[in-house]
Amino acid sequence: MEAPDGVWHQCKSCKETITAKVLAENLWVCPGCDYHERIGSTDYFSFLFNEGSSEILFSDIVSKDFLNFSDLKSYKTRLEESKIKTGLTDAMQVAKGKMNEVEAVIAAMDFKFIGGSMGSVVGQKIALSVDESLKNKLPFICIAKSGGARMMESATSLMQMAKTSAKLSQLAKAKLPFISLLTDPTTGGVTASFAMLGDINIAEPGALIGFAGPRVIKETIKKDLPKGFQRSEFLLEHGFLDQIIHRKDLKDKISQLLIMLSN
Repeated sequence: MEAPDGVWHQCKSCKETITAKVLAENLWVCPGCDYHERIGSTDYFSFLFNEGSSEILFSDIVSKDFLNFSDLKSYKTRLEESKIKTGLTDAMQVAKGKMNEVEAVIAAMDFKFIGGSMGSVVGQKIALSVDESLKNKLPFICIAKSGGARMMESATSLMQMAKTSAKLSQLAKAKLPFISLLTDPTTGGVTASFAMLGDINIAEPGALIGFAGPRVIKETIKKDLPKGFQRSEFLLEHGFLDQIIHRKDLKDKISQLLIMLSN
């Protein structure tokens, strides 16, 4: 979360300019308009886990171009470029650690890695996260931030929807809590699978959540959409979410929810 002095950032919502250091200290929430900037898995781990309590899991699992897929670039090239650009091995990181007094497994997605798309590695990391939770009798938290399934892996990517849903049913049978946190954006096959299967589904303020995006829907039905359509507040009002939680309150409120569910 650290940022050097003198680096400036313009809020995408109110257009106010503040230093990146101040924004990072405020958990990447604009102090003026409360707009929640997109952040990655490492950032979430930095403030959700107690300092020094967490460890990264399954970092050795990487995607392969097993179909030799190519559009404007080969999938292999996209993977290598994304690894260099982000310093990550894929669109999800998993860590285990303590949130206040509660130990938990957290899987968090990274939009900067090929749009946070769900391929075989994302599905496998969720499956292994569930296994880790079952083995140690720990709650599982998933932070979704994705453009959907990864087309470069074709049907193998779509298979992850069924795979992740099936694995999560094992948590339910073991009576271990699963909390799903939906952040901006959560769309496509991720929304249609594990992201909406939490015992409690929560979201950050103003997050875009849906299957197809609002632009695609508007072009398809040829009608204007309701104000705030597919944003967190709209979904909460229509019963698709249980709570909207400000980023500053996530650690305390999620740990409280986990204690309640565990009891």
